[in-house]
Amino acid sequence: MTNKKYGNCAPNSAVYGLGFIGAAVYYIGAATSFWMGVLGFLKAMVWPAFLIYEGLKAIGA
Repeated sequence: MTNKKYGNCAPNSAVYGLGFIGAAVYYIGAATSFWMGVLGFLKAMVWPAFLIYEGLKAIGA
C-alpha cells in the first residue's frame, strides 16, 4: 500500500535542498564579514524568490 499523503513533493524538495546548499556556499563564500555571512544564509533560504524575480524581469513581465 502506498502512502499518497506527500504526493510528488520529494523531487521538488531535493531540488530546493540542493539549491539551498549551493546558494549558502555561494553567499557565505562571498561574505566579507560575519554578519554578511549571516545575511547570505538568510538569502540562501529564499533563493527561489530571487530566481523567479530575475526570470520575470528578464522576460519583461
